[in-house]
Amino acid sequence: MKWALLSDIHANLQALDACMAHARSHGAQRFALLGDLVGYGADPGAVVDRAMALAEQGALLVKGNHDDMAVSPPESNRTVGDSSAAWTHEQLSAAQRRFLQELPMTCQEGAMLLVHASADAPGRWRYVYDQQVATLSLDAASEFPEVRYVFGGHVHFQTLYYRGASAGLMKFAPTPGVPVPVPRHRLWLATIGSVGQPRDGNPLAMYAMMDIAKSQLTFHRVAYDQAAASAAILRTDLPAFFADRLELGR
Repeated sequence: MKWALLSDIHANLQALDACMAHARSHGAQRFALLGDLVGYGADPGAVVDRAMALAEQGALLVKGNHDDMAVSPPESNRTVGDSSAAWTHEQLSAAQRRFLQELPMTCQEGAMLLVHASADAPGRWRYVYDQQVATLSLDAASEFPEVRYVFGGHVHFQTLYYRGASAGLMKFAPTPGVPVPVPRHRLWLATIGSVGQPRDGNPLAMYAMMDIAKSQLTFHRVAYDQAAASAAILRTDLPAFFADRLELGR
C-alpha cells in the first residue's frame, strides 16, 4: 500500500491539486491529510470540498489548529494566523465547518499514527522542532503497540527522526525524491512539510509518500502555479503578506 501524506494545505488549491496529481502519478493508492486544510490561503471552501471527497474515497484525516480556528475564530488577533480565521469561517458552509469540527485529533492505521502536531498532547498544538519534542511524541505513540511510524505536519519542514540503538532520537534531513528505508524494527517520526505554505526558503510544495510493503518513505517537492495562488489571495481581503510568502517560501 502506498500512502500519500499531505499536511498544512492552508487553502492553497493550486498546490493541493499539484501534489495530488504528482502522488497519483507515483502510484498513491490512499491519501492521508494531516491537518490545517485551511488558513492563510484564498480557497478554503474548495480545499475542504476536495478533502470531503477524499474522505468518501477512504482517505484518513486529522484536525489541525487552523481547522479548529476556522470553526471557532478567536475573538482577537494575537497572531498572523488568527487574522485569517474569521475570514475563512465566513467562506465555509455550515456543512464544511461541521466536517472540520468533527475531524479527529489522531488516527491510527496499522503501523501508522497520524497527528497534526505532537502526539503526546495533540490539542496543545506543540511544534515538533527537535529531538526533545519528537521523543515526547514517539513515547506517547507507544500506547499503540502496533505503531512504528508517527506522521505529522505543523512545522512546515520535512524532517525524519528515528530511535537508534540508544534511547535518544537521531535527526535526519531527507533528500526530495530519494526513498528512505524505514524498517519496522525501529520507531520513526516524520514531519512531512507543508503542501500550501513551505517555510524553508523553497517555494515548492511538500508532501511525502509511504510505501508500507517496502518500508520506504519518500519526501517530495512539487512545482505548482504559485502566481495563480498568490493572485487569488490578492483578490480577497486577506493580507497581501500571505501572497508574498508563497513566492518566497517563508
